[in-house]
Amino acid sequence: MTKTYKIEVDCANCAEKMQEAASKTEGVLAATVSFMTQKMKVEFAEGADEKSVMKQVLKACRKVEPDCEITF
Repeated sequence: MTKTYKIEVDCANCAEKMQEAASKTEGVLAATVSFMTQKMKVEFAEGADEKSVMKQVLKACRKVEPDCEITF
């Protein structure tokens, strides 16, 4: 399952770092963060709980940019 979320990211470099952090999160097969569109596309692993995985993704992204917000 793949879903797209609205994300607040300040620069392209941060978007790249957030993409890397999200991709390493358990339950995520792939993640793409676009600074230009302010969107994050996440492909979930089979059977992964979307809400709990996204909470972990947000936590990982906040390590890159503490004021990061993801609408899910």
